[in-house]
Amino acid sequence: MAEVYIRVAEEENEEPMEIPSEDDGTVLLSTVAAQFPGACGLRFRSPVSQCMRGVRLVEGILHAPENGWGNLVYVVNYPKDNKRKMDEIDASSAVKMKRGDMKTSDLIVLGLPWKTSEQDLKDYFSTFGEVIMVQVKRDVKTGNSKGFGFVRFTEYETQDKVISQRHMIDGRWCDCKLPNSKQGPDEPMRSRKVFVGRCTEDISADELRQFFMQYGEVTDVFIPKPFRAFAFVSFADDQVASSLCGEDLIIKGVSVHISNAEPKHGSRQMMERAGRFGNGFGAQVHFSSIFPGRSSSLAAFFG
Repeated sequence: MAEVYIRVAEEENEEPMEIPSEDDGTVLLSTVAAQFPGACGLRFRSPVSQCMRGVRLVEGILHAPENGWGNLVYVVNYPKDNKRKMDEIDASSAVKMKRGDMKTSDLIVLGLPWKTSEQDLKDYFSTFGEVIMVQVKRDVKTGNSKGFGFVRFTEYETQDKVISQRHMIDGRWCDCKLPNSKQGPDEPMRSRKVFVGRCTEDISADELRQFFMQYGEVTDVFIPKPFRAFAFVSFADDQVASSLCGEDLIIKGVSVHISNAEPKHGSRQMMERAGRFGNGFGAQVHFSSIFPGRSSSLAAFFG
């Protein structure tokens, strides 16, 4: 008997592959499985009823329909559980491929203990995945940590995992976030401005800008006139502003104190604080009394 080939496809509308039959006209399931791993049978659409029909399988041998194999396209059957698993694997692979195409970013690590070194940071975050870079931000003069740093991972999935939780590093809870990330609906808005107290009159706006650029991009520097012994510095990243609050820094040999710049509703308290740092203004201070002709510009700054 001449060798006969039957047309087999994984799906009904796909281009079929020809599978050889045996001398007696049967087809071995193992022959089908060699081309379609996991196959457990064949089915075909009846030309009469247009319904799908199964091909008879006996002890690993597929038997032709009563009219022979003909020129029909036979579709591969898979066990349901195996097909579901294959679909899940394909979906998971697609997600991984998509995530693999996404680039990781430098993450800012806030609240670091002063003793934490780059090696400590790398040792901790390496437990999550491969670390490309770690950095602890330090004072250029003293070399002391500023209480925050940066980390970057190879895999985007690792980055996602790290951002989604808090981290206990050297006995202190730390947060790891994307710089400039937008706040969630239930997170409070954080100011990008800091209040710089105890300034001296010989510190210019340009000098303040140059000094604070070592921490991040500076978008604005404001020194009120007449001089009142304080200034405001605005950053592009609210995380940088937050990390500096509470710090005492040395600028041109003078120790300045960095604290929160309060929004409009706290502007009076801010001015009272300015009085304590500056020339001894009374507790009840108003824009118009401290800064004649400048209240509108201050209001615009706070806005």
